[in-house]
Amino acid sequence: MENYNQTSTDFILLGLFPSSRIGLFLFILIVLIFLMAMFGNLSMILLILLDTHLHTPMYFLLSQLSFMDLNCISTIVPKMASNFLFGNKSISFIVCGVQSFFFLTLAGAEGLLLASMAYDRYIAICFPLHYPIHMSKRVCVLMITGSWILGSINSCAHTTYTLHIPYCRSRAINHFFCDVPAMLTLACVNTWVYEYTVFVSTTLFLVLPFLGIAYSYGQVLLAVYRIHSTEGRKKAYSTCSTHLTVVTFYITPFAYTYLCPRSLRSPTEDKVLAVFYTILTPMLNPIIYSLRNKEVLGALRRMIRRMFSVKMLTNYLP
Repeated sequence: MENYNQTSTDFILLGLFPSSRIGLFLFILIVLIFLMAMFGNLSMILLILLDTHLHTPMYFLLSQLSFMDLNCISTIVPKMASNFLFGNKSISFIVCGVQSFFFLTLAGAEGLLLASMAYDRYIAICFPLHYPIHMSKRVCVLMITGSWILGSINSCAHTTYTLHIPYCRSRAINHFFCDVPAMLTLACVNTWVYEYTVFVSTTLFLVLPFLGIAYSYGQVLLAVYRIHSTEGRKKAYSTCSTHLTVVTFYITPFAYTYLCPRSLRSPTEDKVLAVFYTILTPMLNPIIYSLRNKEVLGALRRMIRRMFSVKMLTNYLP
C-alpha cells in the first residue's frame, strides 16, 4: 500500500477489482450492469414523461427515483472503471470531495423519496377518496424538492467536515469511491464525535424513513384484507411487494455500513455492501418496477406500437 503524506493533494482509491482475471471479469460485469442501469432508468424516465397514462403522483415520484439512481451510478462507476482501465488509482482532493458530496446528496434524497412513495401508496389504498387532496401535484413537488434540499444540506455538512480534517496516515482509501466511513480511517485525529453525527444522519435519512415505510405498509396490509375485490388485492400486493423489495435492497446494506461500529466491519464487507446500494440497486429498480407493474408494461407496449406505426408510415411515404 502506497503511503502519502499530509502535503499530498491526492487520495488513492484501492478499488474493487483485484489485479487478475477475476478482476477483469468483475470489471466487465460492472460495466454491463452500469449500461443496463443507464438504459433502464433513462427508459423509465422517458416512458413516464411521454405516456399520459403515467402522469400520476406515483409515477412522478418513480421518475425521480430513476433520475436519482441514474446520477448515483454515474457518480461512482465511470471513475472506478477509468482507474482500472488506465491503472491510475489516484483521485484529487477536490474531485474526491465532489464525488462524496453528490453521493451523499443522492443517498439522503433517495431515502426520503422512498418514504414519500410509501406515503403515496398508503393514502391511495387506505384513503382513496382523499388521495387527490393529500397527493396533489403541489404536494408531490414539495416532497421531491424537500428531499433534494435536505439531502444537499446533510451532504454539504458531512463533505465540509471530511475535507477539513487532517489526514496524516496513508492516503490510500480502501474503497472504490470516496465513502465517508472509509475516509475517516485515514484521519490522524479522534473522529468519534463526528461518527456520532454520521449515526444521527443515518437515523434521520434511512432508519426513520424505513420505520415510516414499514408503518405505511402495515396499514396498507390491514386495508387490503378488507378489500373484497380479488383484482384490487392483487394490485395492492404487487405494488407493496415491489416497493418493499426496492427498499430492502437499498436501505439494509446502507444502514449496516453507516450504523455498525467500525471495529465490527471489514473494508471488504464495506465494499461488497456498497455494491448493493451504489451499483446493483440502480440497475434493479427499473427492472423490478417494470416487470411487476402492469401499467408500466402497458405503457411500454403502447410506446413500441407507436414507434412501429411511425416507422411503417415513413416507409409508405414517398
